[in-house]
Amino acid sequence: MNNPPTMQRADVLRIRLDMLQREHRDLDEAIAALDTEGRADPLAVRRLKKRKLALKDEIQRIQDEIFPDIIA
Repeated sequence: MNNPPTMQRADVLRIRLDMLQREHRDLDEAIAALDTEGRADPLAVRRLKKRKLALKDEIQRIQDEIFPDIIA
């Protein structure tokens, strides 16, 4: 039988990390654009910032899993 190729967990995590980092940057740019316009909905900006913070937490969790902090 043909088995589909599989990826290692670390490879999957690196891809997910890259996607999350891109989304985090995009949110950062969107928030900055809304702030410069000066007519942004405060609730929308707050939601974007909350999402950005959640992404930062997820990014940190994945980085900790990929690169464990080993104290020698």
